Amino acid sequence: MRAIVIARPGGPEVLQVQEVPAPAPIAGHHVVKVSRAGVNYADIHLRENDYLAPVEYPVTPGNEVMGTLADGRRVVALSRGGGYAEQALAHRAVTWEVPDEISDEQAVALALQGQSAWHLLHTVLQVGKGDSILIPAAAGGVGSLAVQLAKAAGARVIALAGSPEKADLVRGLGADAVLDSSTHQDLTARILDANEGPVTRALEMTGGEVFDATLAALAPRGHMAVYGCVSGDQREAPVAQLMQASKTVSGFWLPNLYGVRYALRDSMKALFEATARGDLRPVVGPCYALSNAAQAHSDLESRKTTGKVTIKTTR
Repeated sequence: MRAIVIARPGGPEVLQVQEVPAPAPIAGHHVVKVSRAGVNYADIHLRENDYLAPVEYPVTPGNEVMGTLADGRRVVALSRGGGYAEQALAHRAVTWEVPDEISDEQAVALALQGQSAWHLLHTVLQVGKGDSILIPAAAGGVGSLAVQLAKAAGARVIALAGSPEKADLVRGLGADAVLDSSTHQDLTARILDANEGPVTRALEMTGGEVFDATLAALAPRGHMAVYGCVSGDQREAPVAQLMQASKTVSGFWLPNLYGVRYALRDSMKALFEATARGDLRPVVGPCYALSNAAQAHSDLESRKTTGKVTIKTTR
């Protein structure tokens, strides 16, 4: 079968299509015939070997897949890598049959990024009526879903977007205010002005100056959830600032929920139901051929994309 193989860390050019053996069946797992593989920023970190765990090369990236089982059932699944391929292994506990009213593109958008948005808001931050929340990269895969989920929970949403086109998209998803994230100048002041005061909740995935500005804009007893560091500039939360205002900073990584009984099953059910009702609208982004995976990474890194970016693995 064809798959993307990374032989060494590097730029997008290290994503190479190769013929590799199909995955052998393993107890407790499905072999999924992949039609779409989701592209996430974690794949870029894996490619560069600067993520949460060291990478052993060669490796095939891809942590979410949409496809079919041997009996023809449509499924979406999370995987521990291997998704950029014509076939992939996925544990049965993180494989879900897709309802007929949900498209392939919507389903793959709901898998890793939808689950992340859901648990960031509901499990970690417990967003509710009366809260205000800052959402970065609001036109992206996680952000576009987080905007809608936060509004549905009754929160006021202050969103960050990097272009006028992305800002228009985010407003259409329900954001109450959208700030230009292409510049970090006076970001704290702009957040405070847009919300007419500090925010009670915040998501953060940039690091560096954005981390500092977000923490400064957080209200006393506020809560910030960190789920990435795309700038590579990892900040340490100042203990005195946390104590003085009773602020909380939490880390989040979705795989820590893979073994929690029913956690992902229940949230995926809720995401499917909201999408089927039309209450949640996954933003379908560009789809790239397997042979063009390098361009997918390049476009995602350069912030050219919106919504869910995918790779079509079928010929």
